[in-house]
Order: sequence, then C-alpha cells, then structure tokens
Amino acid sequence: MADTETMECITEHERILQEIESTDTACVGPTLRSIYDDQPNAHKRFMEKLDARIRNHDREIEKMCNFHHQGFVDAITELLKVRADAEKLMGQVKDTNRRLQEAGKEVTAQTEEVICCRIQQRNMTTTVEKLQLCLPVLEMYSKLREQLESKRYYSALKTMEQLEKVYIPRVSKYRFCQIMAENLPRLREEIKEISMSDLKDFLESIRKHSDKVGEAAMRQAQQHRTFNSAVAKQLNLGHYTKPVYSFNGRTHVPNGLLMNDDTGDDEEADEEVLTAQDLVDFSPVYRCLHIYTVLGDRETFESYYRKQRKKQARLVLQPQANMHETVEGYRRYFNQIVGFFVVEDHILHATTGLVTRAFTDELWNMALSKIIAVLRTHTSYCEDPDLVLELKNLIVIFADTLQGYGFPVNRLFDLLFEVRDQYNETLLKKWVVVFREIFESDNYSPIPVETEEEYKLVVSRFPFHDAEIEKQQGFPKKLPMSQSVPQIYTQVKEFIYASLKFSESLHRSSTEIDDMLRKSTNLLLTRTLSSCLQNLIKKPHIGLTELVQIIINTTHLEQACKYLEEFITNITNVSPETVHTTRLYGLATFKDARHAAEGEIYTKLNQKIDEFIQLADYEWDMSESDGRASGYLMDLINFLRSTFQVFTHLPGKVAQTACMSACKHLSMSLMQMLLDTELKQISMGAIQQFNLDVIQCELFASSEPVPGFQGDTLQLAFIDLRQLLDLFMVWDWSTYLADYGQPNSKYLRVNPATALALLEKMKDTSKKNNIFSQFRKNDRDKQKLIETVVKQLRSLVNGMSS
Repeated sequence: MADTETMECITEHERILQEIESTDTACVGPTLRSIYDDQPNAHKRFMEKLDARIRNHDREIEKMCNFHHQGFVDAITELLKVRADAEKLMGQVKDTNRRLQEAGKEVTAQTEEVICCRIQQRNMTTTVEKLQLCLPVLEMYSKLREQLESKRYYSALKTMEQLEKVYIPRVSKYRFCQIMAENLPRLREEIKEISMSDLKDFLESIRKHSDKVGEAAMRQAQQHRTFNSAVAKQLNLGHYTKPVYSFNGRTHVPNGLLMNDDTGDDEEADEEVLTAQDLVDFSPVYRCLHIYTVLGDRETFESYYRKQRKKQARLVLQPQANMHETVEGYRRYFNQIVGFFVVEDHILHATTGLVTRAFTDELWNMALSKIIAVLRTHTSYCEDPDLVLELKNLIVIFADTLQGYGFPVNRLFDLLFEVRDQYNETLLKKWVVVFREIFESDNYSPIPVETEEEYKLVVSRFPFHDAEIEKQQGFPKKLPMSQSVPQIYTQVKEFIYASLKFSESLHRSSTEIDDMLRKSTNLLLTRTLSSCLQNLIKKPHIGLTELVQIIINTTHLEQACKYLEEFITNITNVSPETVHTTRLYGLATFKDARHAAEGEIYTKLNQKIDEFIQLADYEWDMSESDGRASGYLMDLINFLRSTFQVFTHLPGKVAQTACMSACKHLSMSLMQMLLDTELKQISMGAIQQFNLDVIQCELFASSEPVPGFQGDTLQLAFIDLRQLLDLFMVWDWSTYLADYGQPNSKYLRVNPATALALLEKMKDTSKKNNIFSQFRKNDRDKQKLIETVVKQLRSLVNGMSS
C-alpha cells in the first residue's frame, strides 16, 4: 500500500511539473496550491522532485551549449568582419539621406502649403455651412430691428416668437445667439413701455379731441333730427300752420326748423359729417391691445385702460365755473361728454373685451348723475329765457345723440321738465318787464281809430266785438279799451309761443303739451300779469281816470280769455272737451285787478275830497253867513260831477258804489270838521254858512250824478248832518229831548254826544267871545235853558255809556 501511494504521488508530481512547464506563470498559483492541499509532507517530496527536474534541465542546457559553442564563436568572428562594412554602409546611407533631404525640402514646403490649403478649404466649407445656419437668424434679427424702428411692434413680437422657437435653437451654441436670446426679453419690455407710452399719448390726444368728436356726432344727430322734423312737417301740413313770431329780436319757427336763407349755411349742412374714425387714430389702442395680448398681459392692459378712462370721464364731467353764462359753455361741455362716449362705443365694437357693455353702462350711469346735478345747479343761475331755450335744444340733441349709441337718456328728458319750470320762471320774469313797459307807455285813453284799416289792424291784434261801435257809420271811432289791451293780448300769445318752443322735441303727447301751455299761461295771468296790475294800481301817479280805464281794460281782457283757450287749442289740436285738459283760470286775475282798482278809486276819490276839505277856511266866529256856499265846496262838487261823468263807462254798480262812498266820506268829513276838538267856538253865523254848504251837497246828491239810484238813497248820506244842523238852526231842543229814543223821532240820527259837543262850542265860556252875550243882558232865562239842555244831553250821554 505504501508503495502504491508512493507511485501515485510521484505520478502526480510529474503531472504538476508538466503543467508548470507548459502553463503561463499567471496560472501557476492554483497548481501550486494543490500541492499544499494534498498529503502532509507532499511538498517536500515535490521540492525534491523539482530540484531533480531542474538539475536534469541544467544538464540538458549544458549539453546544448557545448554542442553549439563552436558555431557561436564562428558567428562572432564573421560579425566582426561585417562591422567595417556596416560602418561604411552607414556613411553611405547618411550621405544619401542628406542628399535626399536637400532634394525634398521644396517638395516638403509645397506639401505643407497644400496641407494648409486643404485645411482652409475645409474650414471655409464648414464656415459656409455654419453661416447658412446663422444667416436666417441674423436676417430675422435685422428684420426685428427694422420693425422696431418703424414702430411695427406687433409684427416685431411675432418675429421674436419665431426667433425664439425656430431660428435661435438651431444655432444656440454660438455666443451671438445667446446674446440675442438674452436681449429679446429686454426688447419685449421696451415694446411694452413704448406701446404704453403711445397709449398714454393717445389718451391725452383723445381728451383734447373729444369735443371735436362730440361736435361731429351731435351735428350728425341734429341733421338727422332736422330731416325727421322736415318730414313730420310735410306730413302734418294739413293740420295747422304755426306762425313765425319774433322773440327777443330773433325769428323763430315753432316747429323747431331753422330758417336759413344764407347759402353758406346750406353748404355747411351739405358737408359730410366726419365720424370718430375720421377724427381719431385708434391704432395705438389696437397695437397696445395686440401687444399685451401676445405678451400674455392683456388683463393688465384692460385694467389700466379702464382706470384711465374713468379718470378722464371724471375730468370731462367737471364743468367750467362760468358755463351757465353762454350757450357755448354748455355746448363745449356736451361735446366733450358725447366725444368721450362715442370713443368708448367705438372701442366697445372695434375690440373684443377691452371694454364691455357693463363697463360703459357703469360709466354712463355715473356720468348721467353728474350731468343732471351740474345742469340743475347751472340752470338755476340762468336768467335769460333764450339761453335756457338754447340749452334745452342742446340737451335734446345731446340726448338724441347718445340714445343713438344705445345709452338710456330717459332721466335727461325728466330733467327737461325741471328745466322747463326754470324756463317758465325766466319767461315770467321777462314778461314782467314787458308788461311794465306796456303799462308805463300806455296813455290810458280809449283807442282812436281814424280809418277802417286802423280798425282792422286793432281787431286783428285783439278779438274786439262791439255791435254798437260796428253799427256806427264812418270814422273816426273810439274803442273803449286803451292801447295796452291789444299789446297785453299779443304778448300773452307771444308767451304761449315761447312756452311752446320748449315743449317741442320732448317726445311728449299733444295732450301733455296742451296741459303744459295752459298751466304756464295760467301762471302768467295769475302771477305775473296780476302782480303787474296790482303794482300799477298802487302807483301814485295813477289817477281816477287811469283807474277807470284799467277797470275797462281788465273787463275786455277777461272777455278775451276764451279766445286764448281757442288759440291754445288750435296750436295743440287738443279738444277743450278732453277730460284732463287744464282750464285757464286767469279770469280771477282780472276780477281781482278790477276789485283792487275799484278800491283804489274809492281811496283816491276820498283822498281828493280830503284835499278839497283841507282848503276850507271857515270863519267860525262870523256873525252871519255870506248867503252863498263856500268856494272850496263848489269846486269839490264840480270835481265830483266831472269825475262821475267819466264813471259812465264803468259798470253801474261800480259807479254807484263810488258815488255813494264819496258822498258818505264827504258827509263824514264835514261832520268831523264841526266836531274837531281843536275847534273851540262856533257862532250861529258859521252854522248858517255851514248849512249852506250842506245844502249844496244835498242838491248834488239829488241831481243823480250817477244813474241807477232809487229815490233819495244818495241824499241819505247827508242825513246825519241835515238833522244835526236843523236841530241847531231851528233850536228845537224840546222836540229832540221829548222824542229821543222814539223810532219816528224827527232827529233820530242826531247822537246826544254829537249834539252836546257842538252845543258846548256855542256856550258862553267868556264874556268877550260868546254868541249869546246879548241874551245875558236881556234874557238870562234863555241862558239857563241852554244850561239845562246841556245837563240833559250829558245825562243822555252818561245813560248811553252806562
């Protein structure tokens, strides 16, 4: 067994040695590891085997060297022999190489040139290829610059977009493209700033040109309205013809159409009306809108535009301080507002979403409230009806213009009703002056007409009908009213025309216009004309003759009111039988004026009587009368006679009342003269003289100075004086005292206090001045009788007072 194992071990060692000899040294490790992995001490046997193998190889090598040694020596010998030839050959080679190098220098130089040319050609080809890629980028960038210089910013933005998305990515590795790409955002910001600057310039420009835009729009609306009015006039030609009338020196046509004989005006009317697009360049808005849309910042632009336009709207709505002074101030104000909203309407329809209908409606509602407030304030300052009328026409055109652009204007027409009231107030103030001038220039005498033409002229101005005057044959004639009557009537018609001018074009029905005219006419009669008449009647220089004529005038004016009703009906074509038709209640004006004039007649007549009474100069201590009436009283009676003759034109009751009032006042004045406390003494002669004057008064009363009195009605005005004087003249105290208090007493109208006062003036209060001094010597009993009468009268007076 041991031998067998030894043999196997030797065989294994042989195999390992063969592997080591035949295997690459890098793979020897695993083979050697197997030696150590076998039996213990196997490596020693292997080392022994290995040493044996090395010795064996050394012997073989030695044998090999010995065998080839002679050949090696021979080779070395031959090599030494060849050495000299090799050196000689080396010299020849070097010489050949030198000559070859010298001969190839030119070829080498040319070859280098060729190489450089080939390199240049390759570089040029590469450069051309790269330039062909870069040229479109450069061309687009150059195009961008040109677009920026020509201010075609929207196209420039499109070019930038192409550069960024198409061209620059192809050559993005080049630095100049990187610079371009970095520069494009800055250019975009510049475009935004420039476009915004253009927009600001546009907004500033549009603010300056708004009035021109508004003027053009309002002119166009006015031409359209004039055309419609002309058509309406042709259609309504068969109804009635409104006359042309003069108002403050101007010619007016009541239908609102202007009468232009000037060919220049016709040419101006034929001119083409420019629109907002013709007057305003909207391209900055479009450009800016497109630019901000492309840049994705449209909301910012819309917000900025709307904010700025709101600010401009507030500025436009601010009126000038003196706007109410001229119609041009209102015209400029309206032109600016119309221009503003015409521009906004154009922007609304020319762009999508920049402004919305809700935005314009909000602006209009804000503007409308401001406009109405401004007009209310400024029209309140206006005192000229012509200016208010022109303002009304401007408001109508203003409303029609904006209504044509879709803006609601009902509140403006409602405002016109307020302006109409202001207009009527200014008309009333103006007609106050007109009526005053008429009254001041009137001579308060009946109108004389010398010819039939003059008569027809007066009748054409005033509806006068009098059968008695018309029956009179031939001329001259006298019409009962004075010149102011037809003038007042004509001016009332003028007022109606003027009031009608405002009611036109208000889009109101004929019934409403008729109601407006009647109400304003009522105001003219009841307020303006009435106050003028009342002031006229109170004027100091208006005498009795003038007052009589005023009463006659007001009577005729009152009768003419029905013709004013017909006049308004003819204008408006509204039947007076309409349920809601307002009636002219101005009749009360003339009745009140007549009553005031009648009262003034009574007052002035009494004042005149007082003036005559003040001229009385009685000698109260005269012994006997002159036998004739006093001069002042005869003058007074003559004045009353002539005055009452003038009263024959007055209504009967007025003349009778005036006459009765005058007689009563005269009787009262005479009575007060007798009972004056300053008068201390009265003689019987003065009583007799006073009795003569009273007799003249009674004769005047009995002569029927004014017809219509029944019996002795007028004489009863002097009954108190007559009974008092009879009592003293007859000295019938016993009858008076006996019948006092009886209804059939002869001296029923004599008051005991009056009799006592007068009797005390006749008592003997002094020895020097007493009309009964002669009786003191001759008949003391009579003096005692007087004292007894005085005592009895005092007891009667005391009994009445208790």
